Parts: sequence; structure tokens; C-alpha cells
Amino acid sequence: MKQNLVHIALVVDDYDKAIQFYVDTLHFTLIEDTALSETKRWVLVAPPGSDGCRLLLAKAANDEQQSRVGNQTGGRVFLFLHTDNLQRDYDNLKAKGVTIVRAPHTEVYGKVMVFADLYGNLWDLIEPVV
Repeated sequence: MKQNLVHIALVVDDYDKAIQFYVDTLHFTLIEDTALSETKRWVLVAPPGSDGCRLLLAKAANDEQQSRVGNQTGGRVFLFLHTDNLQRDYDNLKAKGVTIVRAPHTEVYGKVMVFADLYGNLWDLIEPVV
């Protein structure tokens, strides 16, 4: 048996605002932006150079979903992003005004820092030991 995780839904309040953050601030690639109806779009973004799992930016459609925007994991780190250069990415995030929750530090598995996306979801940015 072979399976792959291909998309993770990230509940957002506005498609265009989310695309702008992920593409302009994090330098993700906009893979697809297809209108499915007047209010629903299929929006996929992925980290630069990635051929793995993608984020599906899913606009909250009701009050219950809206209550999850920015708090999909109850305050825990939600997503883990590997990088080939943590210092470069840290400098970019700081320059773009992204909230740094934990400054870069070294762990046994590599260099790591925590940042918050535009909604407050927490991300680990990791430069793994090679």
C-alpha cells in the first residue's frame, strides 16, 4: 500500500488576503486558484521548490468555521516547514513584519524558530541537520 498526504486545509477569512501573505511574504507558489462558485474557490499554495503536500486555503463558510481561523490547533504549533537556510528566511520574515514567537535556536535535529502567520497559526521553521 502507498499513500500520500497531498493537501492540508487552512481555514482563512479571505482568499486574496491569504494568497497575498503566503505568496508575497512566505514566497510560496500559487499552484491553483479556481472559482468553484460565486463564493467558493479552490486555492492551493506550496513552499518554493516543494513537490509534496500543499496548503488548501479554505475560506470560512459559516460562524463555526470562522471561529477556527487562526486557532486550528488550540494554540499549538500547526505546521512544520523545512528550509535550506533558516537565517535567510528569518531575516525575510522579520523584514516583512511577521510575528516571531520564538527566535532561532539550535536543537538536536537542527535550527528552529516559531512564527505566526497572518491569522496567528503557529509554524515551526526548521533547517534540519544534514
